[in-house]
Amino acid sequence: MSTALPREMQQHTYAIMDRVEDSHWWFVGRRAILESFLRTIVANRLSTLATLDADKSVRAPLRILDVGCGTGANLEMLSQFGSAEGVDVSDEALEFCRRKGLAVQKGLAEKLPYADETFDITTALDVVEHLDDDVAGLKEMHRITKTGGYSLIFVPAFMWLWGVQDDISHHRIRYTRKEIVERLEKAGYTVERATYANFTFFAPILGGRTLMKLTGIKPDSENNINVSALNGLFGKIFSAERHILKNLDFPFGVSIVIVARK
Repeated sequence: MSTALPREMQQHTYAIMDRVEDSHWWFVGRRAILESFLRTIVANRLSTLATLDADKSVRAPLRILDVGCGTGANLEMLSQFGSAEGVDVSDEALEFCRRKGLAVQKGLAEKLPYADETFDITTALDVVEHLDDDVAGLKEMHRITKTGGYSLIFVPAFMWLWGVQDDISHHRIRYTRKEIVERLEKAGYTVERATYANFTFFAPILGGRTLMKLTGIKPDSENNINVSALNGLFGKIFSAERHILKNLDFPFGVSIVIVARK
């Protein structure tokens, strides 16, 4: 049986996510990196559209869909680039989005409630790893993305980095770069960029997760693990990776960022 994307996380994790994703260093740094990639994607998409339509004065805003939008912080960031909306399987997550005035609806990743070639840009940000059939979900993203449009994918890296957050979020897999690229190509995409990310905190995260495995410590959510006094500094350090990633692919990291084109 096909599974929704993302499979609903334990109920309390959505409340934790909504509370921390505007300020926690992980979410802040990830959004900064994703925003940097999106600026390039948007520039490329607009350039393509300009060659197809000389009348720029009547061009509609780019249509953007965030698949597995969660509680909406990424969707708020995407809104600066065009007309953005989200889809998620969780009623609780969608309620958080609606409270923020975001355009969202309920839907499964393997059967997205949109017509073919609807969106200029689609995103799946820490979402694909929730699927039992990840290729099926990626094929659906490919279907609803316009020809010449882009998909931005962000997934966790390396199975040996598996931790508490993977368990409570009902992840199915952590990928290598080769594995996620192969799945995207099988779904019909051309992969233009694939790089590891969060190189900076790779060692501390590996150490922390190893320690939790050895001691049996299991927090409600790793999002609760934070050093308040250093949170801002950590966010700036993680965010700074975006400058390096403009010109360089990391050989390893906690996550993988992929830019794919239809």
